[in-house]
Amino acid sequence: MNSHNFFRFIAGIVFASALPPAMANSEKKPTSQDIAAKTEQQQLLKAKEASQQTQQREKQVLQRQASGDWEAEQKAKANAQFNQRESREQRYLREAKEAAAKDRKIPKPN
Repeated sequence: MNSHNFFRFIAGIVFASALPPAMANSEKKPTSQDIAAKTEQQQLLKAKEASQQTQQREKQVLQRQASGDWEAEQKAKANAQFNQRESREQRYLREAKEAAAKDRKIPKPN
């Protein structure tokens, strides 16, 4: 070992021993396995939350269907749509009758 390397070695030991233990441990870089495990845990938590939300929505839908509110709601929506269509048709017919009853403003060609 030449003198230059020896001094570098001694400086490394002195510097490492001067650091507090907490600082030396915090400088440990995460490995790819640590990152993969952390990512997997995050994905599992997300999947669990999504599953719980889906179950809650299913339970709410089943409760609405069981109480009969859902069916009544659907009937009311269908009736409202039917009435809108009917009133639209009535309006079109009324406008067509009015247009037919009007005198022509464009002169007939001879």
